[in-house]
Amino acid sequence: LLPLAFCLVPILAGILIAIAIPPDAMRFYLGQLKKSPMDWIILALGTMLFVSQTLLAWRALRWRDGGFDERPDRWLSQLAQGAEWFPLLGLLGTVGGILQTFSSFGGPSPTITPAVIISKYAPAITATGSGLFMALLNILPTWLVNLGRDLILTLGGGQPNASEAGR
Repeated sequence: LLPLAFCLVPILAGILIAIAIPPDAMRFYLGQLKKSPMDWIILALGTMLFVSQTLLAWRALRWRDGGFDERPDRWLSQLAQGAEWFPLLGLLGTVGGILQTFSSFGGPSPTITPAVIISKYAPAITATGSGLFMALLNILPTWLVNLGRDLILTLGGGQPNASEAGR
């Protein structure tokens, strides 16, 4: 039961973060999401990575033959490193959006007001938001395995084995 509870924590954290975003910002983000392939890529890759890590975390938190199932640990470590790429993908999308914004100001045109600049520039920020959100969600499963194992051992009155004591 505890492994399942620990695996629900990152999902609940993601939901809480989404709820905490101001409604106007969320509406704007969702509106821009419809026309942003970079956001689609970030969110799709991030979701696949998150689901994989969550399933592996559940296995890693289960008790097996006198200890935790350590077979998923190597994979969890490798997949957790993937979370580092999401802010970079978000920044890449932001830079692309900025370049697109400034290219739209080229040529003879009427005076450009700050309001026009802001309205054209704002969509570039959604990729950064997607990248940061996916990075946050994807660092949680591995952290929860480490925390969860220690908590389960503490609650059960057990001692960490040699490989867990070295962490």
